[in-house]
Amino acid sequence: MRCRLQALFQRKFKASLLFLLLLAFLVHLAMDLAFPTAHRSCGCDAKATKASGAPSGSPVLASPKKLSLRILQDFSGSNGSLEKSSQLQGSRPQAKAGEPGTRGQSREGNTGWAEGSKLVALFAHPLYNIPIPEVTEKDKLFVVNPMEKFSLRHSGSDEWVSSSKAETLLPTGKTAYDTYPAWLKFHVGINRYELYPRQDPLMPTVLQDLATQRIVSSVQKSGGTQLKLIMTFPNYGQALFKPMKQTRDQETPIDFFYFSDFERHNAEIAAFHLDRILDFRRIPPVSGRLVNITKEIRDITTDKKLAKTFFISPAGNVCFYGECSYYCSTEHALCGKPDQLEGSMAALLPDKTLAKRRSWRSPWRRSYHKSKKAEWELNPNYCAQVRETPPYDRGHRLLDLIDMTVLDFLMGNMDRHHYETFEKFGNDTFLLHLDNGRGFGKHSHDEMSILAPLQQCCSIKKSTYLRLQLLATQPYLLSDVLREALAADPLSPILAEPHLQALDRRLGKVLEVVARCLAGTAHPDEVLVDDVGSRV
Repeated sequence: MRCRLQALFQRKFKASLLFLLLLAFLVHLAMDLAFPTAHRSCGCDAKATKASGAPSGSPVLASPKKLSLRILQDFSGSNGSLEKSSQLQGSRPQAKAGEPGTRGQSREGNTGWAEGSKLVALFAHPLYNIPIPEVTEKDKLFVVNPMEKFSLRHSGSDEWVSSSKAETLLPTGKTAYDTYPAWLKFHVGINRYELYPRQDPLMPTVLQDLATQRIVSSVQKSGGTQLKLIMTFPNYGQALFKPMKQTRDQETPIDFFYFSDFERHNAEIAAFHLDRILDFRRIPPVSGRLVNITKEIRDITTDKKLAKTFFISPAGNVCFYGECSYYCSTEHALCGKPDQLEGSMAALLPDKTLAKRRSWRSPWRRSYHKSKKAEWELNPNYCAQVRETPPYDRGHRLLDLIDMTVLDFLMGNMDRHHYETFEKFGNDTFLLHLDNGRGFGKHSHDEMSILAPLQQCCSIKKSTYLRLQLLATQPYLLSDVLREALAADPLSPILAEPHLQALDRRLGKVLEVVARCLAGTAHPDEVLVDDVGSRV
């Protein structure tokens, strides 16, 4: 009897359980019919996004490169490398202040420097206010759609979307250009004559964003000899991160070849400010930043190869080393304290698919060999050959290269094998001074061979020479103005004092080379090539 009752109870229990499951299925079916999917919103993606710390629509959830390209394509009427786009847009009058593609000169560009400072006085000097030629539509890297605008996703958000995705009304007196994030304003402001204007009112914002914007993606940059990361911000801006490898007071070991030297983050920061002080303005903005290796690299990277290289050191510090040609191993790992790591953040230029760049091999490239010498090191008349070779046989290309030589000598950079230009502008444009991490390695040695182009060609722009003379005078001493500029960086001090003192010494040697050239010629106008005329 007991066995029969037990079997009967089990059958009834199973039947009840099946009935409940069927009832639950019918309830769900009824709800689906009553509330169509078009009127429901699933929070799954949003929850996953919040859990990862990335915003909705974040570059973490899609390719950062593709998003950046899409954004510039939305706001540009053209591929920056194609002149034909100007014809498609039609001829338009030159942009006025506040319109896309033009940024005015402003004292606000000196934000962070006190009035009466040497740096402010330097930038107010007539030599730093020589006007550039008029910028026409074809002189701009991008022809921008003036109707396209950006808006915040919601109150308190640091993301923006295209106006095609959100209904917005611009505040009275504002233009669509005012809605662009700082990195996009920097891109659309590039023209044939300069990467950014003097006393640029946008520069403090660009540098601030590089130092403080939240990082939502970190992946290793492909190529190169040493570890570099591409970091993406919520507004789709991107920066190149170079981590700290040497302390401020360390010099390059005397037995190191120039091609195996470390790339220094502080050299990238100092090079940007030095380039600006020399009035070249051919290095993209760079800021120092203290990065949390755990939260801002390891936990958010989608780079599997990079992720495999993280470990905890015996001292309890978070370390990683990535993949590269030099110094990417456990023995050369980058370690935080315990997970804080210094680095330089350089604003990226527009993607090459939108603004093609051409790479040029430097005529004074070194052999990159332990014992062989390059031709220019053996032939004192080498410059005569260069002057007959395009594109150095006309225009100001050779003089621009000598400008770059002066910059490299001042910071002791022997690693200048190539340089780049924007293809859209042909040969009549400035050179991009990229990749300066091997500068400021030795303050106790002045490598005179870096000045070979100036020594062999005996030519320099008059404007460059006049500014160098000015920076050798006490009111505007180069070491003083650079020290002041670097003091505003979040990682200050950037350079050890001996490096700053070496700048004044090397500047004197550049002026001595020019003086010897002037003393040995009956045609001083061939040494000091006039590029200013009556403008100063």
